Amino acid sequence: MSYAIIKTGGKQYKVKAGEILKVEKLQELKSSSIVNFKEVLAYGDDNNIEVGTPLISGAKVEANLIKNSKNRTVLIFKKRRRKNSRRKNGHRQQYSLIRVNKIFSKDGKLLSEAEKMIEPNKTKVSKKQIQQKKL
Repeated sequence: MSYAIIKTGGKQYKVKAGEILKVEKLQELKSSSIVNFKEVLAYGDDNNIEVGTPLISGAKVEANLIKNSKNRTVLIFKKRRRKNSRRKNGHRQQYSLIRVNKIFSKDGKLLSEAEKMIEPNKTKVSKKQIQQKKL
């Protein structure tokens, strides 16, 4: 199974094709748009690995943006005892949810690709049709 180590939002992530990942918020993109990560630090599989110095030029990771959203609220509460002084603050960090589709090597060769997502059938089936299938 091939993997890559990418850098985005000041953090490094080890990604595999088909994996869903929560990263720091990307620029204002519409959902289901394609995002390319060109800051690839390393890629490889179980047998061999290619490491950059610090980046591998030409290598990239292609992903779909699922949604931009906010995390749960983190409360910051500061209290100074016996001073009747307190302060309550909250913060919701923004993030982007992505699904990694393809990993490309420095030659542009495809290393791994995610399986296609199958949409569930949205057709309505009546109770009568279900009973007929059972018989």
